[in-house]
Amino acid sequence: MNFQVTNSPFSQEQAELLNQLLPTLTDKQKIWLSGYLSSFEAAISTTADTAGQSLLVTEGSSQNVSQSASREVTVLFGSETGNAQSLAEEMHRKLEEQGFKATLSSMDDFKPKTLKNVQDLLIITATHGEGDPPDNALSFYEFLNSKRAPQLDGLRFSVLSLGDQSYEFFCQTGKDFDKRLEELGGERFYPRIDCDVDFDEPAAEWVEGVLSKLSEAQESNPAGEQILSTAQAAAALQTEKPVYSRTNPFKAEVLENLKLSGRGSNKETRHLELSLEGSNFKFEPGDSLGIFPENDPGLADNIINEMNWNPEEIVPVNKQGETSTLRKALISHFEITRLTKPMLTQAAQLFSNEKLTELIASGHEEELKSYLDGRDLLDLIRDFPPGKVAPSEFLQILRRIPVRLYSISSSFKANPDEVHLTIGTVRYEALGRNRIGVCSGQCAERIEPGDLLPIYIHRNPNFKFPSDSETPVIMIGPGTGVAPFRSFLQEREETGTLGKTWLFFGDQHFKSDFLYQVEWQKWLKEGVLSRMDVAFSRDNAEKVYVQHRMLEKSRDIYQWLKDGANVYVCGDEKNMAKDVHHTLQAILEKEGGMTQDEAELYLTQMRQEKRYQRDVY
Repeated sequence: MNFQVTNSPFSQEQAELLNQLLPTLTDKQKIWLSGYLSSFEAAISTTADTAGQSLLVTEGSSQNVSQSASREVTVLFGSETGNAQSLAEEMHRKLEEQGFKATLSSMDDFKPKTLKNVQDLLIITATHGEGDPPDNALSFYEFLNSKRAPQLDGLRFSVLSLGDQSYEFFCQTGKDFDKRLEELGGERFYPRIDCDVDFDEPAAEWVEGVLSKLSEAQESNPAGEQILSTAQAAAALQTEKPVYSRTNPFKAEVLENLKLSGRGSNKETRHLELSLEGSNFKFEPGDSLGIFPENDPGLADNIINEMNWNPEEIVPVNKQGETSTLRKALISHFEITRLTKPMLTQAAQLFSNEKLTELIASGHEEELKSYLDGRDLLDLIRDFPPGKVAPSEFLQILRRIPVRLYSISSSFKANPDEVHLTIGTVRYEALGRNRIGVCSGQCAERIEPGDLLPIYIHRNPNFKFPSDSETPVIMIGPGTGVAPFRSFLQEREETGTLGKTWLFFGDQHFKSDFLYQVEWQKWLKEGVLSRMDVAFSRDNAEKVYVQHRMLEKSRDIYQWLKDGANVYVCGDEKNMAKDVHHTLQAILEKEGGMTQDEAELYLTQMRQEKRYQRDVY
């Protein structure tokens, strides 16, 4: 709903500002705003000074605006022999005795994604070996020192470090935590204390000092009062967060770019992790991520050289008048790896090449289709050399680089500040040249941690998993098609949801292509995944695919369908998806005694009921 001047007490300028701001607000921000506006009516005094006004809010009206008088304290420990854990348990007990709300956890049990919500953090840690973190602190230590660690501007912290001065890197882990928390914006409210093997007295000093500082902070911010600067509140209201979308993509930092496929694999599959910090993106299992890719600079250079163009010539890149260098335009803006019939038709008019004109005029659709298949812009200008063509004219026949969509392979609830992708690198040889996919090639060869990728969330309402845990779920995803199922199971693990789930996974080789093997085995053990069947097509003389495994378990699959199971298929549309569909039809005929038409009708009804969903490409 938009504010209109005619139905509100706002001026035209105010209404426009509100209409820009309100769609960008999160639910939490709207609640905060509501509480802030309500506080005006409950104000017990207003004072003015040269900088502006300050509002004194009553206890009842300040609950949405102020922080709680008693901040929550989180105590984390990393312990090798148990000393640090004992001290942490003692600190937790004393905090509760003094009325603080406190939580206690080993570092490996703590969910790193919640760190940015922590108010007061106490770290008690030992140092293992030559300055290494204890085993149960390692994952948290790596997270904190990674690119995915959040900014901690609102965090207060203190560190107690245990060690042994006979080692070169005395108390190194505690020192590292202390330094890193400060680097991330945290405020050290009590100095770190480093303890030798005789740690009782210095540890007691730290405990008492921390408790004293926390008590002072609580007394300086008693329940019932808080001074809120209206200037600060106004500034907060005027801060507009950008809305990222397909038309305004978010530049996500690459956190990880790992090769999943093992040694000896005929394929290359990569696992990417991107930061969503600051994007306000949310997604569900089944959604996709759109990436705006870039072309291979080498291919762009070859085209420029073939045409004898100046790579630094300034050219227009859109109808809005934006410009860039020719080289950047060919890399970042225009599609140069694929030919289309409309583009070829325009090229024939532009190139003044008789052979190309004849190809278009011949009307031989099969010949034209055959030429288009597998060729790119470099092939075109080599096969049909154009006359002297200005770059700005040439670019007009090219289209924008299409966005690449990839099924998201992580759960937002499990990893709210990042998104994972599972990408198969496309490589092939054609017409005497080695070719590589645009986006998959960029991710495989030119993207490193720390680089930025323009992205947006692509909703997929036709590939949604059931919210009812009682609904059995059959998932069929060979190769990278397994991505959305990792997202779904990761979310179930995070929410503690258990239900009947069955995964069919296939690839070429067990040793080199069993993507996310450890995770599936873990989920099988925990009951998040009920059953799993695998097919590795190149491990035996006779090729075996997922549809063969399905036929082997046809009776059980049919029973699951009778029990109301939802079926999800993700992957290659031309071959795998069709084969799986025919296999489901065969199972219904065999186990259900249906005719071919009845089986097809059954699957059609399943689709209509959203029980049979496919994400194929």
